[in-house]
Parts: sequence; C-alpha cells; structure tokens
Amino acid sequence: MMKFSELAKYLEKLEETSSRIEITKILSSIFKKAGAEEIDKITYLVLGKLAPNYKNIVFNIADRMMLRAVSEAYGKEIKEIRTIYKKEGDLGDVVTKVAVGKGKNLSVIQVYERTLAIAQDEGGGSQERKINEMAKLLKDLDPLSARFVARIPIGKLRLGFSDKTILDALSWMKNGDKSAKSKLERAYRVIPDVGALTKKVKKLGIEKVAKNISPTLGIPVLPMLAQRIKSPTEMIKKMGKVAVEPKLDGLRIQIHFKAGKNGFIKSFTRNLNETSWMFPELTNISNFVKAKEIIFDAEAVGLDEKKIAMASFQTTMTRRRKHSINETTSKVPIKFYVFDLLSKDGKNLMDKSYLERRKILEQSINKGEYFKIVENHLTEDPDEISRLNKQKRKEGYEGIMLKKVDSAYIPGRTGWRWVKMKEAEKSTGKLSDTVDCVVMGYSVGKGRRAQFGMGQLLVGVRDGEQIKTISKIGTGITDEQFKEFKKRLTKLEVKEKPKAYIVHKNLEPDYWIEPVLVMEVAADDITKSPTHSSRYALRFPRLVRFRDDKNVSQATTTSEVKRLFKMQNV
Repeated sequence: MMKFSELAKYLEKLEETSSRIEITKILSSIFKKAGAEEIDKITYLVLGKLAPNYKNIVFNIADRMMLRAVSEAYGKEIKEIRTIYKKEGDLGDVVTKVAVGKGKNLSVIQVYERTLAIAQDEGGGSQERKINEMAKLLKDLDPLSARFVARIPIGKLRLGFSDKTILDALSWMKNGDKSAKSKLERAYRVIPDVGALTKKVKKLGIEKVAKNISPTLGIPVLPMLAQRIKSPTEMIKKMGKVAVEPKLDGLRIQIHFKAGKNGFIKSFTRNLNETSWMFPELTNISNFVKAKEIIFDAEAVGLDEKKIAMASFQTTMTRRRKHSINETTSKVPIKFYVFDLLSKDGKNLMDKSYLERRKILEQSINKGEYFKIVENHLTEDPDEISRLNKQKRKEGYEGIMLKKVDSAYIPGRTGWRWVKMKEAEKSTGKLSDTVDCVVMGYSVGKGRRAQFGMGQLLVGVRDGEQIKTISKIGTGITDEQFKEFKKRLTKLEVKEKPKAYIVHKNLEPDYWIEPVLVMEVAADDITKSPTHSSRYALRFPRLVRFRDDKNVSQATTTSEVKRLFKMQNV
C-alpha cells in the first residue's frame, strides 16, 4: 500500500517537468508501484479530483476557507497567511512556507477517504466542519504532502496533464511504449472514468478491457461528434447515402433510464456533467419509453411559454439555475428531441449501423408531450442537401446534420460519419462554422473599458495537450457581459502561465486564466498568422456565447481550424 509521502515525491517531479514524455513515464512508474485497490484513487488525486466529472463531487471550498484551514493547521494568524498568499499567489507555496512536522505517514487510501468525506459533508455547519477537518488532515501530513493536498479542494493542483496522458501512461505501464494508446482511447470513450479504467487495466490487462468494453447504465458515453464539410458534393463523395436531420440549438444530453424498484433516471451533458435536476420532466419518462433499460442521445430544447416555438440556447440554459428550477420549468418548457440509441435492455447497439439503431429507436420511444424523435430524410443527392439546408434554416434551425447510414456510433470526432452544415452556401462570405475556443487570459481595458477591469480576451484552440492562441476578442461583448466576465474570470485567475499554454511573448495577457472555460466564437474568415502559436488567426472575431456545456477537451483543435481554413477557399 503506497504512502502519500511517496506519491508526493512523484507529484513534485511532475510539477517540475514540462516534457510530455517525462510526465508519461513518471505516471507509468506510479501505476506500476500502485496496487489494484488504490490505483483508481491515485489516478483521481494526480488529476486533482476525487471522482469522474459525472459524479458531481465538488468541495465547495473557497480559497478563503482553505486559508483558514492552513492558519488553523499550523497555528499561524490568518492575517499572516493572507499576506503570504497575496505575495505567492499559490496555496501550495503558502503551505511550503509555514508547514512543520513529519506528519503521521498516512497512506494514499487514508488521505483519499478523508478528503472525500470532507467534500461530501453537507448541511448546517458543513463549512466550519470542512475547515476543521481539512486543518486536521494538513496537520497529519508532512510539508510536501500538505503542499499538494491543500491545492486539491480549490481545483489548483495544476500538474499540466489530463486524462489523455493517463491513458498514455497505462500503455507505458503494460507495454513500455504508446502502442496500446488507440485501444485505451476507444475504451475510455465508452467508459470515460479514467480511475475505473486504470483499475480494470491493472487487474485484467489492456486486451481484456478493450475487448469487453460496452456502455454501462449510469456512466455517460462520450458523445459522437460531427465533422465539417462545406460542399454537399464533397459530403456525398465521402459519405455516400446519408440521413439528413435538422441541427437543433439546444443542450445535448444523454439520457440513462432503468425501470423498476431500483431504477433511476439520469441525464448527462456532452462534457459528462450530470444534469438530471435540470429536467423534472424526465420523471415521466416511463410513459414514453418501451424498455426496461435504455441509453439514448437527445437534444433538450426550450420552448416558448405557449410550447410552440423553439427558444434560444441561452434561454434553454436558464435551466442551470438550481435555486429557481421550479419557476424556470414553467417559464421554459422543455422538449427532448431524441436522435440516437446506444443501448437497450442490456444490449450494446453502438456497433450497429445508423439505420439499424434508428429502427430500434422508433420502436422504443412513444411520441408525446416531452419526447419527439428527430425527423430524418435519406438522400445521396447534393442538390437535395442544399435544398434541405436552406429549408431548415428558414424554419429556424441552425442548419442540418448529415449521418452516414451504415455508420456505427463512434464516440468523439472521427472519420466522415457525421457532418454538420450550418451557414448557407456562399451566402455571406462568413466562416461556415463557429470555433469553440479556450479562454486563456485577459488584458486590462483601456478608455471606456477601463471601468470593467478588462478589455480583451486571449483565446486558443487545442493541439493535443497544448492550448495554442488563435485570437484576441473584444468585440461582440456588451457592457453587461464585460461585468459578468470580469466577475467570472477573476475566480479563475492564476499567477503563472499554465503549462499547457503556448503563447508568443507579445500576446501575453495581463492576467492568466485556468484552462476551464470554452467560448463559441464567430469570425469572417481564418488567416495564416506568424504571431499566433496555432499558426492561424480569426479575422473579425465575435463572441457568440460561453459554452458551459463543453469542457476544454471538446474545444476546437488546430487540425479542425486547418480544415475550416481550407473549406473557406472551396
């Protein structure tokens, strides 16, 4: 059983290196030493969390609460702790300066269980109990261990890697190289719980895990995503016969339903967060589903109060406000537009073709007040695709989705199986799709914007584990939005540039932001850029909206930007 002090030494090595291959090898060494009963917990801890996202385990501990815990743990005045924190800007560095003693040499499992108990403490007086228990835990740890544990509750472990690197490390653990990476990634897309996956691989090996993976009720599958192609002719050339569906502007959700005494209903967003509480309507799901167990893919779309017209994405997203969900439910009725089926009564349907899944879906859902199966139209005629796109845009949809009729349900964005078409062809000269960018930092405003404390946002796109710049954005943002953004971004400020960011010196912002926020950006076109690290720039970028339903792993990639760049010249 690994002691946390041993894990802390590995964490120190991880903190000190920026080399991706070295990080992978260090993680591989940790996993080789770890036992099967602790490897899942170690995996979560090195990622700075306690569970996969879909379990919604959050600490609800602010920086000020952790400062009090540090003060209490080491018998220092809170004023002194705040002064050090203001200077250092990192809670781990504060602990390093004030921590004393050898601790009790706790095991990883002991630290994990105590930390989990703190996170799950709720109800009256829970904040004070959290502070007290965290202080006791820090006191029971050696200074190096406490340095890292103190960062976890406020989400700032910041070792510079994600689940993807964990998968690489598992391949290194078993094979001594990255040869099993693709098998592990396929397994992860179906069960995106990297802790559970490391445990399975440790016990069973990669081959067994990859061979027997299938969707599990209660665990969200990574959603299948669409590629971009501008020309209908090229679409048919690459895809053959397709099903054309309207592209809805709602919240993509995956619904898991199990009937019976021990049954449940859960919904998950595309970034794997559970949102069951957002949709009280799902309590009536048994009236519309002809199955004992089912997992299906849908779009939750808000309607106007007369339940006739579809509401905007922003209106639909008002359902996020937990404290007023009853009021919002009546103001923003929801309809679930179901378009795919992953599993039914324990049978994995992901390997079946689109048409086979569609047939089973139609046999499994009763149309009703809350549920509707998305219409589709089969064609292999490019002119028909153009006509349908124009028609659906006139009807108020974003555009159309095209789905290869013989394709399996493959999570992620791979191959030419699903394609989206949004802008009308040659209509405005605008970029044919928006770009989902990661907010990297912001600069202080000048002139009238000085009052908001921010003027421009620096945004980037993904390139593997790295985030590379593509634009600075200051247009398309109202005064009210500037105020809201400033408030939101201040909570995510970090003193140093995150490891994942690749930014040329002349583009560095006044304040760096943790890589957690995704925003949708429209632009007139994409140009090549010698300044931006992605090698591309957005021309006349405009904020569309923050995408709280997406995480950084779902942001646009540099390869997608390159494809959009080529498409605009078609």
